[in-house]
Amino acid sequence: MEILHHGAVKGVTGSCHQLRLASGDSVLIDCGLFQGDEAHDDLSDISIQEKQLAQKQIDFSLDGIKGLVVTHCHIDHVGRIPYLLAAGFSGPIYATEATAHLLPLVIEDAIKVGVTRDERLIRLYLKRLSSLLVPVPYKKWFVIEGFGKEGEKLKAKFQVAGHILGSAYVEFDVIEPDVKESERVIFSGDLGAPYTPLLPTPKPPYRADTLVIESTYGDKNHQGRKERVAVLKKIIERAVSDNGVVLIPAFSIGRTQELLYEFEQLIHSASKRSLWHKLQIIVDSPMAANFTNEYLHFKALWDNEAKKRVKQGRHPLDFNQLHTIDSHQEHLALVNFLASKQQPTIIIAASGMCNGGRIVNYLERFLPDKTTDVIFVGYQGQGTLGRDIQKYGPRGGYVFIDNKKVMIKAQVHTISGYSAHADQKGLINFVTGIRKKPSLIKIVHGDEQAKQALANELCTRLAAATIKIP
Repeated sequence: MEILHHGAVKGVTGSCHQLRLASGDSVLIDCGLFQGDEAHDDLSDISIQEKQLAQKQIDFSLDGIKGLVVTHCHIDHVGRIPYLLAAGFSGPIYATEATAHLLPLVIEDAIKVGVTRDERLIRLYLKRLSSLLVPVPYKKWFVIEGFGKEGEKLKAKFQVAGHILGSAYVEFDVIEPDVKESERVIFSGDLGAPYTPLLPTPKPPYRADTLVIESTYGDKNHQGRKERVAVLKKIIERAVSDNGVVLIPAFSIGRTQELLYEFEQLIHSASKRSLWHKLQIIVDSPMAANFTNEYLHFKALWDNEAKKRVKQGRHPLDFNQLHTIDSHQEHLALVNFLASKQQPTIIIAASGMCNGGRIVNYLERFLPDKTTDVIFVGYQGQGTLGRDIQKYGPRGGYVFIDNKKVMIKAQVHTISGYSAHADQKGLINFVTGIRKKPSLIKIVHGDEQAKQALANELCTRLAAATIKIP
């Protein structure tokens, strides 16, 4: 058995790993898109039918690959699936029930943004995707079909990861000929932070022989939930006092819903005369609105705190002051309206790293305004506009948007505690919580500094384990 990596080894995007057995048969775990400095050439002008499209993104052989296991539907974990299909992949795609429900929405958007706007081709690929999807409940072993060598078998099981709706880490049970015991291989996917709004905290598996673990925040620890809510409240209230616009770049799935949950609580707990009851919160993203509806549909996956609020008659993701913007025309009208009238408004818009989407229009217009506040609540990859604003904003610098120099006079804030990723402490607790500990740990999905910091910590705590950074 061996593990190959086709992404998420030089940064935090493009997650794609291959678990290959001695026979040569294998399974992919995720097939994500590269973003920021890690991105490949833009392929938006290439027909989905052209071979070179797939060749640029799928630069590994599909020989012997019997299936794809998806940990969750963030674009950096599933964004290359259209290219995988274009390259000829036709195996089953295993996912949790919620992920299988959400995945076509994500893939449709990925195709429109990076591949083609041809509706016929989009329908064709979505039909093909749907035919390959195999929804699987959490905590249920299932067999990866197609491993035909006598005595060879590969089983898998999804466990709650607490990152976004439907997210999972995956346990594999590898059975090979002439090997007495099976080998337990764990792929973490993205692990959620403890006490994240809406979703349960991930629990470590009982056993792992080999562990492939993410390290997005392997060198950092987040603010506690009470502290980050207090910081968020303070920033918003200061912004309201000078009638400024608050811009929050956020991923359409996961981060947006967590923020809405926190805003509903801040409004609920505020006095009746508080400005919180007059503040408008706008989600300017049709996709985010769709995903919020899916979160409402899958309430059974919420944590106990969220379920309790619902029983109390509250609506954590659908409250009176929440508004959504659908059409592009409405979006442009809102930008112009806010530019002409000083009215305190919170705007939540994608993309989370500001490397596209409607948030870019807001940033271009409002970054030069000193009454604007920009709040980053998630990881900003190297080479993204978000990372540049984080870097140059506090020093009164500038960024380029659509080849236009834009000065940054806005206040720029970063609240790390809102990351949907576990921090160093959370990652360490996950590993040390495994009863039968791994002999091999491979650290992926992180900047070099983060991977090395996590490796150093694990070396001190698991002296018997081999720690590798691919």
